[in-house]
Order: sequence, then structure tokens, then C-alpha cells
Amino acid sequence: MRRFAFHCDLEKVEKIYSDVVIVGSGIAGLYTALNVDDHLFCVIFSKDKKEACNTYLAQGGIAAVTQKDDSFEFHYKDTLYAGAGLCDEEAVRVLVTEGPREIKRLISFGIHFDMDDNCNLHATREGGHTRNRILHCGGDATGKEVVQKLTGLVVNKPNVTLKDDICLIDIITHRGRAEGVLVYEKGYKLYISPNIVICSGGIGQIYQYTTNSQSATGDGIAAAIRAGAKCENMEFVQFHPTALFQTDTSQRFFLISEAVRGEGGILRNVKGERFMVTQHPMGDLAPRDIVAREIFKEIQKSNTSHVYLDITSKSKHFLMQRFPTIYHECKKRDIDISKQWIPVCPVQHYFMGGVKTDLNGMSSIVGLYVCGEAACTGVHGANRLASNSLLEGLVFSRRCAQHINRQAQSLKSFVSHINTIQYNDCTDKKILQEINTAAIRQKIKEVMSKYGGIIRNQKGLSAGLEIIDEILAQFENAYLSTPKDIEAFNMAIIAKKVLVSALRRKQCVGAHYRDDIIQHKEEKVC
Repeated sequence: MRRFAFHCDLEKVEKIYSDVVIVGSGIAGLYTALNVDDHLFCVIFSKDKKEACNTYLAQGGIAAVTQKDDSFEFHYKDTLYAGAGLCDEEAVRVLVTEGPREIKRLISFGIHFDMDDNCNLHATREGGHTRNRILHCGGDATGKEVVQKLTGLVVNKPNVTLKDDICLIDIITHRGRAEGVLVYEKGYKLYISPNIVICSGGIGQIYQYTTNSQSATGDGIAAAIRAGAKCENMEFVQFHPTALFQTDTSQRFFLISEAVRGEGGILRNVKGERFMVTQHPMGDLAPRDIVAREIFKEIQKSNTSHVYLDITSKSKHFLMQRFPTIYHECKKRDIDISKQWIPVCPVQHYFMGGVKTDLNGMSSIVGLYVCGEAACTGVHGANRLASNSLLEGLVFSRRCAQHINRQAQSLKSFVSHINTIQYNDCTDKKILQEINTAAIRQKIKEVMSKYGGIIRNQKGLSAGLEIIDEILAQFENAYLSTPKDIEAFNMAIIAKKVLVSALRRKQCVGAHYRDDIIQHKEEKVC
């Protein structure tokens, strides 16, 4: 695999210096910037509008221990159970014990969580949780509230600059240390910094069906892979059980939050029968991977495109108050959820794998940090517990910023060092060819949906890998002239990592389910 995606002479590229460079403006990027010391100059790159990031789209909420009948131990055990025993236990301890403190900070920032009739935080339950601990804003607009508030705070910090429409191209390293990032900002620019923080989000666009935005092409993870960073759990791709069914697969699928089932929603097949009650002790609130697979099986069995989610037991008033976004989106599609069942299907939603980090967000490359969905902290294991993702973004981004603050290298001495580095190895002088990256993007989506989706097997994974390898071969001598071209390259890199990791794991566990693996009952963890 080629080391760099770009083709230019870095000696001629404009260079900008910054104490901290953050790629991504979701909850992880914003919260990192908010916690960076005021004397450190920080720049945040946003690839797309804030409305497109996964944080902004998050409906469910933030899981944290705030209720009297809950405890750190309950949250810890629920997370380990959902993660099918593959979580990093120390990371989970950090997540659940430090989480409530971050909730208090958000409240102090003016973020308005929904309250109950007694003016206490209103907590609900989602799949995999044994206690009510999901906090939410505006019913089902938690992500929107958090992003808007944090963005306002960050842009008012005098040491932070937020830049829109900036695409990450490559991470520059020297002698095992991250030295900067090349970005596309109306042309190539090199941002040199001793502290690079990748918060670029997920990989949803490698699949045909996803709740992720068009910009979720795994750019940060792919760039880190090219730079030599270690990755982990790349086979664990989470499919959300209940996206609103639609025939147009080119558009992002609208999510029907797991909180709907937490409030009493029932899954029914096309015959109107409940099917989860016989498949898992938690019924409709079983962990996501289990629910997604059972829906997938029902769809295959009945030769239909969807099943139904029934929340008609709740009043129109309740649904409009608790789920205003969902209620109005369904209404736009002529579905009155107080009277009609919602057609739903499983689609790609979240990525548990990513760049391996320690408890401070540091990758295997010195100076390169990764936070949020692009990181693999180990807290999710084989399957993310509902609403732990925003909590992870808060807890580990703050830890990342604090580590940077403690280890802050003088930019003056760093600049003196970096000016001695030669970048001749970054200039590709081979004869390059044009390729049709639009067609390649579509091919990757088809391959991953067919062979690397909810149910997998060795034959399909091997067939998919052969096709992806052929695609990557085309990129070896390809001239990538636009950010879209480089996105396609990134998608191919991520697709290969997912397929290779899925082939290596010869067991059913969490979100990784292989129908060619015989599993004994006492070993069943998925």
C-alpha cells in the first residue's frame, strides 16, 4: 500500500504552525479543544457542516450513572456484557467512573438535559442497560444540543480557530513521531504541530446502508494506517437494528432511536408477531447486535425489506414531547407513529474498531492522538453498549487534552527541529494514471454490504477481499487529484482492514457473526 495519498512537493507547500491540530469537529474534537490550555494555540478542521457529524445526529443520549438505583458497577457490568467480554476493563472503569463528572461539566456549560416532574435528570433505558441511565436533551435531539453548545464555547476561546471545509490528506511522520498533517484547504497546506488529534469519526460510507453522513469515509483512520499506527477490532462494525426504511440507498438512513424501544416500543414482523421475546431474555431491549441479526433473519425469512416497530401504546402528546425529531420526520413520510407501525431495517451505524489508543488517547505513534469513533480505546469490545459513545467522546477527549497540557512541547523548539526535516520521500515521481473513483466508491459499498455485513462467512469474506485488493492495486499508480478521489482510497483501505480482521477472527462474538462457525451453547457470546 502506498504511503501517501497526495502528489506534491512539500517543500513548496505553504506551512502553518500550531501547538495543537485537531481533525474533526464532533464531540471529541470540540471537547478536546475546550480542555486544551489557553496558552496553547489550537486549530480545529471541520470537513463538513456541523449538522453532518455523527454527534449532531445522535438521538439517544449519553449514558452515565446519575440515578439512586444505579451504580458504577452496574454500568461497568452492562458495558462488559454488551462488549461480549472483549472490552478493556481498565478503560471501562475509567469511562463509567469519570462519566458523571463530565455530565456535571456539561450542565455547568448550560447544556439543558431533560428533567422529570421532580426537576431531577430524566433517565431512560436502551438496549443492554439494566438501569435507567440514558440522559437526553430535547427528547431526541441530544447530539444537536451538545454540538451547538460546545461549538459556541470553543469558538469563543481566543486560542482556538475553527476552520470549515478542510479535508485531511495525510499524516506526516519523522523517526516514529507525528510532525504534522497535510490538508486540502483550497489547495494543499501543511500544518506542523507536535500534537495531532484525530477525531474524524466513523466509516459508514463503505456500506450501502448507513446512518452516517456522506463525509464518514474513515479518512483519519486510513491516514493513521498509512502513517504506521496500530489498529484494533477492525472487524467489529455495529449495525443499528432500527433505521427508518427507505428505498433510496444513496441517502443517509434516518435513525429510529433505541430509546423508542426503551419507552415500550415493540418489534413485529410483517405478520404482526413479536419475535424478540423468544430470542433473548431482554426481548426487544437485547443488545444491538442480537436485535439487528434477528431483524435481518426475519427479513430474509419473510422475503420482505423491513419489519415494524410499534409504539402506538403511547399517546401522540407523549411521542411529540419525548421524540419530536422522530415524530416529525416520520410525519413527513406520512407515518403517524401514534397510530401506525414504523417500518424499520438494520443499517450500519457505528464502528467499534479504529486506531488503538491508551487511556490518554495516544496512538502507537508519538504525538498522534485519536479520540471518538476513530479511536479504539477498548471500552466497546465487540459491541458498543447504547449511548456509551458520546460518553467515551467526553471522557477520553478530556484525558487527551490534559495529557497534551502536561506534555506540551515548546512550539519554538519543535519548529527549530522540524525545519531540519527533508520531505523528499513524500514526493511521488512515478507516472500516474487517472481512475474512476466514483465507480470504485460504489463498488466498495456493494462488496462490503454483501460480504462484510451483519452475517459473514469465510467464502464471502475471501471473495470480498479479492475484489478490494484489486481496487487497491488500481490506487498504487493513481493520480488522486481531488478530496473525493482520496476519500475513495481511504474507503478501500478501511474495507480491506475490516475484511482481513473478520477473516482472522474465527468465532462469533458481538457484532462479528459468522454463519460458518459452529458454536457450542456454553460458548455462545453473540
